Amino acid sequence: MGTADLHIHTIYSDGTATPRAVLHHVSTYTDLDVIAITDHDTLRGALEALEAAPAYRVRVVPGMEISTREGHLLALFLETPVKPGLSFVETAQQVRLFGGLPFAAHPMAPLATSIGGRRLRQICRRHPGLLGGIEAFNGSSLLGERDNARAQNMRWELALVGIGCSDAHVLEQIGHGRTAFPGRGVEDLRQALESGAAVPLPSPRADQHYRRHALRFLLRFGLGVVSTLEGGEDGGGRIRLRRWRR
Repeated sequence: MGTADLHIHTIYSDGTATPRAVLHHVSTYTDLDVIAITDHDTLRGALEALEAAPAYRVRVVPGMEISTREGHLLALFLETPVKPGLSFVETAQQVRLFGGLPFAAHPMAPLATSIGGRRLRQICRRHPGLLGGIEAFNGSSLLGERDNARAQNMRWELALVGIGCSDAHVLEQIGHGRTAFPGRGVEDLRQALESGAAVPLPSPRADQHYRRHALRFLLRFGLGVVSTLEGGEDGGGRIRLRRWRR
């Protein structure tokens, strides 16, 4: 069985590490086989990671977390950007048109920009098969067990594929929330998601979860300091905190 973390942010949205730093960290410090880079409303980080991935052990699924009018939608296997601001259904249809798989991100989470349960039921009834599934476990959910329990129950009620993700914004959070699937590669993962063979795996929060996030967000948004990789073109290198400018 392989494992994947399908919701990770980088400096190209509100994450605190560069795509290469993410690749190096995952390859060196985790046993994940596949990751998805899913920055808010941009593919820039995902495509950068996809290009750099051959130098690293881990494989990359390109994606986005898209802002719809009804909540965030997680788009996987997407290499053509979908503009934000459409309805949830229109966004999911665009993702499908471009060859991606659409998932409801952290559904019903009151402290996140999420689609509600009533609307999700309505979409599944009116557009069967449109969604690839639901994020049944989100490792960064502010209300933790309650939010994830509601998402898991909704997954069973609607007979949707469930995925587990970290929604990591700092390196140390990656892998705290993952999806298990038969095989090891990207194609194996896609086949498992489309056939319903993927399984969300809950994971406890990393030590000092909130303190680490607060510190890294302060460094990123207060001082412009992020986790970068030095000398990593060949898959090696070391992670350092450096000032970053777009």
